[in-house]
Amino acid sequence: MTIQTHQDSAESLLRRAGVLPVVTVDSVDQALRLAEALLAGGLPVIELTLRTPASLAAIAALKSVLPGLVVGAGTVLDAGQMRQAIDAGADFLVTPGTPPALAAALAGAPIPVVPGGATPTEFLALMAHGFRVCKLFPATAVGGLAMLKGLAGPLGGLRFCPTGGIGPDNAAEFLAQPNVLCVGGSWMVPKQWLAAGDYARVRQASADAAALVAQARTARAT
Repeated sequence: MTIQTHQDSAESLLRRAGVLPVVTVDSVDQALRLAEALLAGGLPVIELTLRTPASLAAIAALKSVLPGLVVGAGTVLDAGQMRQAIDAGADFLVTPGTPPALAAALAGAPIPVVPGGATPTEFLALMAHGFRVCKLFPATAVGGLAMLKGLAGPLGGLRFCPTGGIGPDNAAEFLAQPNVLCVGGSWMVPKQWLAAGDYARVRQASADAAALVAQARTARAT
């Protein structure tokens, strides 16, 4: 498959997500229980970060036990992690930033990629590799809505998943932007809920997030 085909897939899966939960887990069991709650709440696509020793095993377990879940590997920092995530069964890859060597490796990845960037120069470099679906990170710190509106003119072919500083109070504003496919965030999976095993709250917060997406898209269509 070409990078164009993979970017079409990236666009499709992010549009399906609406809200992309950014998840960090300490164990496979926690990952399974958390993912079940997210799915039950109506969020079928997640980004599981490669920030803990359990992350790769968790990706493999999620793909084995919950085949209906779309699992992305997040915080991919180099080509080695890219290969590990692919071997674990990740459906797509997400980076917080994308230096040249990593961009070159990702352009040849056999699965969809959502590379991260924070400036027009970075996004132009990604476009040169064939990417047109990107992560804006850290979104609110680099201008948030103003940045996205500014990028829409000169880089009108790009579509974004802004992540960083987004929550239930401002997610709808981001989703209203024509160049935004979905938003990423962790507000439905706070560490204190996970530590307490309060997956009922995760499920409810996920349902609220899914409803927010539906409302935002209805408003955007009218």
